[in-house]
Amino acid sequence: MSSSPDSGAHETVDRLFERRVEPVNQILANADNVARACHAVSRRFHEGGKLVVFGNGGASTDAQHVAVEFVHPVIVGKRALPAVSLTSDVATVTGVATGSGEGLDEVFAHQIRHLADPGDIALGISTDGNCANVLRGLRESGDLGLLTVGLVGGDGGAVADSGVDHVLTARATDPRVVKEVHVTMYHILWELVHVFLEQPGALTSEVAA
Repeated sequence: MSSSPDSGAHETVDRLFERRVEPVNQILANADNVARACHAVSRRFHEGGKLVVFGNGGASTDAQHVAVEFVHPVIVGKRALPAVSLTSDVATVTGVATGSGEGLDEVFAHQIRHLADPGDIALGISTDGNCANVLRGLRESGDLGLLTVGLVGGDGGAVADSGVDHVLTARATDPRVVKEVHVTMYHILWELVHVFLEQPGALTSEVAA
């Protein structure tokens, strides 16, 4: 007896949801790493640092999303925190990308050299962890003393192997699923940073140990 068209549709829907289950479970399984990253970010904010965010394509809009939520919290009463997206200034991005001796790989590293301070936080977003300019931006940030956080997908790619201080990975190969998990991750980051900042006694190195 052949299955009805409805059963095929249900199977497709089930697979679509199942594809998203494991990456979210991985966030839960690595909750300790996420919390440590959030704690480190909170300490930098507490000490007067700002957040510098960057990424390509869809991740560039994520960078802007992250920055605006810190600068202008959607939750009434939450503290506004300094954050900037390096993808927002089209003139600077395209100028560096077409500049002599620089190019697309340097669009974030160049801005970091001239806009960031050693006490800041660099958050680089890459769907597969292999975006050359995100990697360059994180490396430049690390060299300058910034706290570095990579928000990546898949197996983490080159970013995960680059010595970044904290790597948060959406364990999925489908870029749509990676983006969905990234949205969840950076909202968790936002929430936990505020939780820590509301408890100044938690902002010590001993707490993170």
